[in-house]
Amino acid sequence: MERFQDAYAARIEAGAIEPDPAQRAVLPAFERLRTELAAPAPRRWLFGRGKPATVRGLYLWGDVGRGKSMLMDLFFAGVEVPGGKRRVHFHAFMQEVHSGINAARKRGVDDAIAPVADDIARDLRLLCFDEMQIGDITDAMIVGRLFERLFEGGVTVVATSNRPPGDLYKDGLNRNLFLPFIALIEDRMQVVELASPRDWRQDRIAGRPVWFTPADAAARAEIDALWTALTDDAQGEHLRFAVSGREVVLPRYAAGVARVDFDTLCARPLGPADYLALAERVRVLILEDVPRMGPDRANEAKRFTTLIDALYEARRRVIVSAADTPERLFTMGAGAFEFARTASRLREMQGADWGA
Repeated sequence: MERFQDAYAARIEAGAIEPDPAQRAVLPAFERLRTELAAPAPRRWLFGRGKPATVRGLYLWGDVGRGKSMLMDLFFAGVEVPGGKRRVHFHAFMQEVHSGINAARKRGVDDAIAPVADDIARDLRLLCFDEMQIGDITDAMIVGRLFERLFEGGVTVVATSNRPPGDLYKDGLNRNLFLPFIALIEDRMQVVELASPRDWRQDRIAGRPVWFTPADAAARAEIDALWTALTDDAQGEHLRFAVSGREVVLPRYAAGVARVDFDTLCARPLGPADYLALAERVRVLILEDVPRMGPDRANEAKRFTTLIDALYEARRRVIVSAADTPERLFTMGAGAFEFARTASRLREMQGADWGA
């Protein structure tokens, strides 16, 4: 089985990535994990079955674009884990957990988290999370009990995050109840900072256009190339999140980048809360097929404005294919005058120095 350092060196030699001293500094933590997960481990009996004793996990944090997801994916692809492995975006995972808890409660289960955790831990030894963050009180109250049960079930957890454990759910409601979970992470996971000064994601699109008009085959080819550069050519997965009991689904998501068409976000009855939640979860939004809008599409124009406002305030990068320039997308109908502010923001967001 290939050492993790060798797998990383092979990607550099192939020209897939450039060497980064800060990335190299965290490679031993992944190699430690690879070795310990591959080795036969003492067994203990939990939940009525034998499982290997839990290998201490890894919590890798650092600023956006430093290569955390790339390193985790490289590790996940190469590690051999007797007992099964899974890689999932943290928000998608928490949606599964909420669904499982609701189903258990309907069955009258008192401790609804326990059967959900046990189902996850069954036939699983390694669980990799991308972009772990806690944004609401519901998740904050669930994760401590959930992770405790997963660790008891022999599951090793690897997570990437933009924040150190101590900053998770910072300033959140009843945060004192969340502090034991932070202590649990620091006890059961090796906390490592990826402290690179270089934002590789921004570098990959620096100097490249991010607004394409018209939205034709040539624009799609350009956006395909940007998707490949930003996600290391990932296939992508659905990103689902709930807002006020309503589910929002982004059909293609990888490495903090979401790719979606205009109608999915602006022709549906979504509002400010949905777009704010999206901006919390996405670092780059690729929005395709933005049409010209007239009086008959005033509602879509208003939602588009609200979406851009949310992304602007969060300083998210936006890549767009559209029927025309920002100033010519909506020029007639109620709200057309106010749309000029949106066009101005879109121009500003095209700047090379814009981004999270």
